[in-house]
Amino acid sequence: MSENKLQNSKRKRMDNGKNKDVIMPSPPSSSELPDDYASFLLNIKEKVRTERLKAVLSANSALVMVYWEIGHSILQKQKEKGWGAKVIDRLSADLKKSFSDMNGFSPRNLKYMRKFAENWTEKEIVQANLAQISWYHNLALLEKLNDNELRLWYAQKTIEDGWSRNVLVFQIETTLHKRIGQTANNFEITLPPKDSDMANQIFKDPYLFDFLGTTEVRKEAELEKKLIDHLEKFLLELGQGFAFVGRQFHIEVGEEDFYIDMLFYHLKLRCFVVVELKAGKFCPGHISQLTMYMNIVDDLLRNPDDKPTIGLLLVRKESYSC
Repeated sequence: MSENKLQNSKRKRMDNGKNKDVIMPSPPSSSELPDDYASFLLNIKEKVRTERLKAVLSANSALVMVYWEIGHSILQKQKEKGWGAKVIDRLSADLKKSFSDMNGFSPRNLKYMRKFAENWTEKEIVQANLAQISWYHNLALLEKLNDNELRLWYAQKTIEDGWSRNVLVFQIETTLHKRIGQTANNFEITLPPKDSDMANQIFKDPYLFDFLGTTEVRKEAELEKKLIDHLEKFLLELGQGFAFVGRQFHIEVGEEDFYIDMLFYHLKLRCFVVVELKAGKFCPGHISQLTMYMNIVDDLLRNPDDKPTIGLLLVRKESYSC
């Protein structure tokens, strides 16, 4: 069967009040693509990685500057008004109330902000240098070193070599500056290596996700992934006929993309098993989505001898409102 005929055979109609094309996407083989496609793809991937890193570093810079501004404001009030430690505890409680999705306003972290501003009195230096590394890196510099010039040198090496916080601490404790010589320049390197420990650490920084207001989405996605990992292992370990077909199995309905959490085939029951997992509460819309997935699998994948597809919906908690 030709590739075009194979593609056409995967197109079917599903009537749910409106006719829509239902497609199980199948990309063309590499032999069908232009000779320069590989280099074209490489360039696109490089652009995405670079801009993605720039975006997260920009957000990180904003976070560090906000923390410096808070610490600077606390210092000013303590010097001008003689405010004591109780104010920090009160400020922590009020900020947590206003920004309940953020974890960065603990009394301890507010004291770190004050110490950060106390050690770096010039905003321009913070903005140009210290805001290019994560808050965790800055705390390591504060805790492990007493000399600001040395702190700046290690901050620059962190960016240049893409150190994680743990590697930074190791290099400080083993006095790297004495082993290779301390030579400072003006932070000409603004991006760490894209696949470096530092870049990966910033992408996962919970303070940054809190600051951007994406904590709940991120945590739910992580929870669902862990639950899916566990469920996949559990079903396969049952061993009595479950065969794994795919995770996040891609289908298109009309012009929309959908992803089935997990798709299995049960060898003894002779049918496909669609598994959908929701980390939140039950919603009637989940049933409609699962039914749609089952119908599509029946239309596209089910063989004449197979039995109708089974659907399994797992939710964290039962509820009848969405």
